[in-house]
Amino acid sequence: MSQQTKKILADFPQEITDKVDTPCYLISEDVIRRNCEMLNYVQLRTGAKILLAMKAFALPKVFPLISQYLHGVCASGPIEAQMGREEFGREVHTYSPAFSQWQMERTISFSDHIVFNSIGQWHTHRGAIAKSGRNIEVGLRVNPGHAEVEVDLYNPCLPGSRFGVNPNDLEGVDLTGISGLHFHAMCEQNSDVLTRVLASFEKRYGHLIPQMKWINFGGGHHITREDYDVELLCETIIDFRKRYNNIQVYLEPGEAVVLNAGVFVTKVLDKIHNGMDIAVVDSSAETHLPDVLAMPYRPVLVGAAEAGKYEFDCKIGCISCLAGDFIGTYSFRKKPQIGDRLVFTDMALYSFVKNTNFNGVELPDLAVFSLEKGSFEVVRRFGYEDYKSRLS
Repeated sequence: MSQQTKKILADFPQEITDKVDTPCYLISEDVIRRNCEMLNYVQLRTGAKILLAMKAFALPKVFPLISQYLHGVCASGPIEAQMGREEFGREVHTYSPAFSQWQMERTISFSDHIVFNSIGQWHTHRGAIAKSGRNIEVGLRVNPGHAEVEVDLYNPCLPGSRFGVNPNDLEGVDLTGISGLHFHAMCEQNSDVLTRVLASFEKRYGHLIPQMKWINFGGGHHITREDYDVELLCETIIDFRKRYNNIQVYLEPGEAVVLNAGVFVTKVLDKIHNGMDIAVVDSSAETHLPDVLAMPYRPVLVGAAEAGKYEFDCKIGCISCLAGDFIGTYSFRKKPQIGDRLVFTDMALYSFVKNTNFNGVELPDLAVFSLEKGSFEVVRRFGYEDYKSRLS
């Protein structure tokens, strides 16, 4: 048994994964706490403030735990901002590529920072912010001009990107009223990538930094990953702050907060052979694990391995009508049988925040547990009314 499997089984023992009805997203408070302790170390060491990116993870049940450590949330519009204000209760930073008038009215009500994607959007909405009487700090998202994201779908710095202001957009622009600059150009990456992105950002916008109160380094920092260079991150932040009169730095990771903090439990409903063995499970990559198809990536399956490693290969198929609705092909020491439970790892992030009822597929349960506290709770169980209410 690999060290990775041993760690997963220690955090998600079978007596817990057997406890849930399938399909189910199962979240460990203990792992979230460990992740937050690491993130808090970075905060204490550097003076940076770390926010939870709600686009990756938004489960109010564990917000009281996360808010003990992190300074707030970053939202992508008024709905996330409202949840952040009402459920997290600390700073709320909101960014969107564009806001309508009614979206801005609601965003103003719930946000402490609002970051605009263009000068035009700032000019459109700055009057409403001023009239609100709320002490809102305004920022601009800028294009740092450098990214090392391998999948184009997630690269915000490609030619033709709609994200962020370029240096030529700022020529001759009066930035009075702008408190900070925001850049985001990383995806599941280590701190050495940040050093290169930051160097490009400073080259393009360094002359503006002394005018600012804060700089937001965005997300994509995989801080809680085992091989992440935390010391390089800390040194990079500390050196940056020294260069600019102890300016406030924000980071807004999503995945790092809940990395390895959740699993997805599903069950084999049927077995088919069509040139190879296929196990059909009671869930769907298309509806429940959309990044499996979108990125794409192949999640780790407890007790299985890459195709060809063991005696039996089996393709994991799903229950929607999409022909390509497969989680992947895995290798097993013994063939999966009808009724077997399959446990996919690292499923707290970008899973239930993105799932859908396409094809009438039911949404999985949400369950939270803590081995340390001896607690277990099914937070939400979805049914027909949840499906119908989105359509009528």
